Amino acid sequence: MPGRIVTTELLSCSYREGRVLEDISVQVERGDYVGIVGPNGSGKSTLVKALLGLVAISSGSARLFGTPLADFREWHKIGYLPQSLHLVNPVFPSTVHETVGLGLLSTKRFPKRLNRSDHGIISKTLDELSILDLEHKLIGELSGGQLQRVLLARAIVNNPELLVLDEPTAALDPETRDRFYTMIADINRSRGVTVLLVTHDSGAIGEHASKMLYLDKKVLFYGSFDQFCCSPEMSSLFGEHSQHLMCHRH
Repeated sequence: MPGRIVTTELLSCSYREGRVLEDISVQVERGDYVGIVGPNGSGKSTLVKALLGLVAISSGSARLFGTPLADFREWHKIGYLPQSLHLVNPVFPSTVHETVGLGLLSTKRFPKRLNRSDHGIISKTLDELSILDLEHKLIGELSGGQLQRVLLARAIVNNPELLVLDEPTAALDPETRDRFYTMIADINRSRGVTVLLVTHDSGAIGEHASKMLYLDKKVLFYGSFDQFCCSPEMSSLFGEHSQHLMCHRH
């Protein structure tokens, strides 16, 4: 189904130390897989947090699914994988199945209980991410890569239309990172989920995403990787050799 999932117009965000995002105008179409890249402090995480209502917008506007952010209430349409694994308490006695189930409980009215169908959906999602064998393990027993998959399962178990991931591979080794990127691309294609993925790894994301948003407080580039590859401005910014390594189109 066609449609615009995210629209920002001259969006700006400020912290106490000053502007961190300035005049961001982008449009994300249904089915896009957008890699959001840029140097440290460029505002990548601030942008996705602003879209989720976690950071205040100081000027400009944002829309989700055509609705102004201030009026948006359909948060069940969005799956979110935050930046820090430290948000998960490794000693909390929760199993993988229970942790993923929280993604379904958040959509239920009181009393919040999972039914037999819900348990089947949880198991199916774990199987899709190749971690069904971990279903009854405690989250404190998992490796970093396993935990990241579990948190991804929690983010997609409710079948969201938009998946937002903030530096999901920061704590992963290169091999696990590449597998994770491939898994997100599979979800994007097989489920038709629109993806916004913040990453510091501008050299790898071109292998998997369909578009790049390059930020440094402002939008320096937004478009397909083919457009990035042919951009004289990006050649002058990165150098032609690095530009082609990032686009992965040659």
